[in-house]
Amino acid sequence: MAKLSIVILNWNGISFLKTFLPEVVKTADLPGVEVVVADNGSNDGSVNWIRENLNQVKTIEFDQNYGFTGGYNRALSSINSDYYLILNSDVKPTDGWLQPLIAAMDRDINIAACMPKTLAFHSPEHFEYAGAAGGYIDRFGFPFCRGRILSHVEKDSGQYDNTCDIFWATGACMMVRASAFHSAGGFDEFFFAHMEEIDLCWRFKNMGHRILFVPESTVYHVGGGTLPNDNPRKLFLNYRNNLILLVKNLPSGMLLTTLFARFFMDMGASLVFLLSGKWRFSMSIIKAYCAFYKKSFHYKRLRKQLEHSSRNTLHPEIYRGSIVYDFFFKKKKTFTSLNFKED
Repeated sequence: MAKLSIVILNWNGISFLKTFLPEVVKTADLPGVEVVVADNGSNDGSVNWIRENLNQVKTIEFDQNYGFTGGYNRALSSINSDYYLILNSDVKPTDGWLQPLIAAMDRDINIAACMPKTLAFHSPEHFEYAGAAGGYIDRFGFPFCRGRILSHVEKDSGQYDNTCDIFWATGACMMVRASAFHSAGGFDEFFFAHMEEIDLCWRFKNMGHRILFVPESTVYHVGGGTLPNDNPRKLFLNYRNNLILLVKNLPSGMLLTTLFARFFMDMGASLVFLLSGKWRFSMSIIKAYCAFYKKSFHYKRLRKQLEHSSRNTLHPEIYRGSIVYDFFFKKKKTFTSLNFKED
């Protein structure tokens, strides 16, 4: 049994594997650490390349693409380790990145997940969009990070180099306690991809666990390796999955008012896309609502089941304001400008 399994889910990502996997293997050469690539039905020769060039890497092959959620659930169910490190194939690690993460998990059994500082591979002086220095959400379910508010990404000048509790850790590089992952039921496979890590971390938080940011560990993330940020499909998944995670995890007293407010906010966004000539993006939001309502009864039943395992649903890491209003009307574009602890 390994102490830590670094698990990379791959789908036709041989170029990323050639670029980044050798460095992952090199920096993971530690006692009790193994590297596993779970392949989601690739047809680009990824698995053969790994076996020919990095035979110390274990491989798991699936017959088709089960998405981020289904692929990881299947992979992690067959791996026996204390900790899993869920790692995107387009992440470049740095020397010594693993030890601080392992030490943080070892110190407190109540920590379900932790993440490193995540910087942009193509702009290494800046934080990376999907994770930065730790994730949060506002009262309406909009995610943001220390180092990234909506579209504004900050330069890393050490302003967030403190260990702290966060609301969610990025799925690009997230160390998870295996027992907590399985106790929470793993990833929600209906999500397929996008926001599944926020949903998992929210369930961790509701179960009474902690999520930690560890600044002593740093990685560089390319980002957008599966779907680029300007893809209508990605927009659809983000809106649909965001609504689902609200229904599953919000406290009862906030659910109806939040969904009511979100409807008008999202329809406003759809109208802006339409008036800008981006009708495919406008339709992505409409389709997201249709898909959400189609599954709403299922998730209301699931919500009742999850309530039995919830110890706490009020978390200080949920911003009580509106990140959208603060960004566009108050011009607050950095995490420190939010005066988070005072709101």
